[in-house]
Amino acid sequence: MLRFWRATINTRNGLIFAFRSEQAVREELGALVLSLPLAWLIGATTMRRVELVATVVLVLVIELLNTAIEKLADRLTTNHDPQIGRVKDMGSAAVGVALVMAGLFWLFALAERMGAI
Repeated sequence: MLRFWRATINTRNGLIFAFRSEQAVREELGALVLSLPLAWLIGATTMRRVELVATVVLVLVIELLNTAIEKLADRLTTNHDPQIGRVKDMGSAAVGVALVMAGLFWLFALAERMGAI
């Protein structure tokens, strides 16, 4: 039980730090808050609503991992390193792919709700 408690505290601390230090995390948390009522309006079924919110959560998860990579890379060196730059770019690409995927899920659900599909 103590291990679970410590893991919970670490999670809270990580979220607070990411929220305070990263604009993208704040924006994605805002999108998550907005996605809850919007998913209820747009999703045609309960499962579709869960999927819509889950895609936004996935974007947030990937953004947190990307932020961790960037913070670690910046801690390793402040000098320009092409390999570290490529690693950061790949993390950013992961966020971009997740955003596109989430956007497509939401567009599909909207088209479904409007009867276009």
